[in-house]
Amino acid sequence: MMSDKPLRLLLGFDYGTKQIGVAVGQVITGQARELCVLKAQNGVPDWNRVEALIKEWQPDAVVVGLPLNMDGTPSEMSARAEKFARRLNGRFNLPAYTHDERLTTFEAKGQRLREGQSGGYRKRPVDAIAAALLLQGWLEENCTG
Repeated sequence: MMSDKPLRLLLGFDYGTKQIGVAVGQVITGQARELCVLKAQNGVPDWNRVEALIKEWQPDAVVVGLPLNMDGTPSEMSARAEKFARRLNGRFNLPAYTHDERLTTFEAKGQRLREGQSGGYRKRPVDAIAAALLLQGWLEENCTG
């Protein structure tokens, strides 16, 4: 779903049934950082909150983490994440990409522990860090010469 419009700003989503981590990334710097965590009811976010983020940041595209099994096969959550990406595309008319996120939540927990925030969960929610890591991975794969 590549578009002709140059990509400058992206929003990344770490999709989950209870929480959806959100991150923002810039193509020019190749950097991503966590933004927030959205609550979800059985995988359905508050679409008004999603719309508010889209309006605030005006991304050129969105990237949704694709939770594959360790052997690379689709997991139960993969289809739901892909459906979420299609909904973002349909609702906001933005190119939507998916990115293999197999180790991002694991890595995010480790990153938080290394920073000595094991008790400081509220400061940097793991889902938002995971969203930043998957978006960072997408940027590295797709936007570096």
